[in-house]
Amino acid sequence: MKTFHIITLGCQANLADSQKIAGTLEKYGLQNTEDERSADVLIFNTCSVRQKAEDRVFGLNKKFRELKARRKKMKIVLAGCMLHYSQDELERRLPGIDIILKNTDTKKLPRLLGLKNYGHRMSIVKPAYTNSESALVPITYGCNNFCSYCIVPFSRGREISRPVKDIINEVKSAVKRGQKEVWLLGQNVNSYKSEGTNFPKLLRLVNAIPGDFWIRFTSPHPKDFSEEMIKAMAECKKFPHYINLPAQAGNNDILKKMNRPYTVDHYKNIIKKIRAAMPDIAISTDIIVGFPGETRKQFLDTARLMSEVKFDMAYLSEYSPRSKTLAAEKYKDNVPHAEKEKRKNELNEILKKTSLEFNKKLVGQIVTVLNGRTEHNKPIRLDKGYPKNTFVKAEVTQANVWSFKGKAIE
Repeated sequence: MKTFHIITLGCQANLADSQKIAGTLEKYGLQNTEDERSADVLIFNTCSVRQKAEDRVFGLNKKFRELKARRKKMKIVLAGCMLHYSQDELERRLPGIDIILKNTDTKKLPRLLGLKNYGHRMSIVKPAYTNSESALVPITYGCNNFCSYCIVPFSRGREISRPVKDIINEVKSAVKRGQKEVWLLGQNVNSYKSEGTNFPKLLRLVNAIPGDFWIRFTSPHPKDFSEEMIKAMAECKKFPHYINLPAQAGNNDILKKMNRPYTVDHYKNIIKKIRAAMPDIAISTDIIVGFPGETRKQFLDTARLMSEVKFDMAYLSEYSPRSKTLAAEKYKDNVPHAEKEKRKNELNEILKKTSLEFNKKLVGQIVTVLNGRTEHNKPIRLDKGYPKNTFVKAEVTQANVWSFKGKAIE
């Protein structure tokens, strides 16, 4: 075996897992190829957030047969969040799969593939958790929240916080390699706790690492958002002023059914405190429309929240039943698909207005740009090119709904 190719579906956590798998295989002499048809090992790192993502994988049997007809020795590996299914069911529904790899078993993959460690090829090893633009550093694995719609606790297990030393060493290595952006990852980053260190303290420790780089993180949970955390965000110079804070809904009854242990007022109070500490901060959110039993009136509460908070970006999704979750077992998915789409479009129209309102304020202002994005994590197209992983000062010359145009001045 000489080559591998990884297809990653889903979030940054999955991307980080894929990079970890890549680093493991490269230690054994395999090289990444962009052509999946020529790979000796083909890895599908799967997502289970929505049924559509799983259906995409379950529909690949024909492709698997064609690939193996061309390359009989090809090994196909299934990894990621779809492993909440039993091994028997996965083998039955995906007979073309050779290896089923749990998230915790990455180091076992070389043995499962029958690889030998060729020490003289170690020079090609690339560090795990990195790509050309960002260093992705998981600080927790799994989740303890059990939101009633979410499959993550079943697919990734209970929450585990990584040792502080390991996180700090990975960030230092990334900075030493020249990475200018570090993402701290976790399903619920602000519940991090290890060796007496909570998330605000970890943020300050990472901020104290010498070097010129940004610290971003995702995703925090409103229930764990403390004043200590807001103070740390405001005081850490390497934290660019952008945050994603999932609301999921703007109605207290729906939040309760979602097992989201906070109220709308509590959420808005957090936003108020964040903006008081960092007036220029850009805030995005996650919203689910069409949760079981959500009435038109309850949806309008979410629309009102969107209008009042004035988010800079929102990731809007239609409720999708996930097996094993409380919502799928207890509630009927009774909001029609057409109504879900209508509600999502209504929220998107609100978002367009609030995003453009924020963006227009930056016209004529000087912003810092890294890899095509501002410190507010918004895309910007500059009048001339510049090297990746390089901070550039630019004047915003035009504001669009989702992005900017700018003129590089430094």
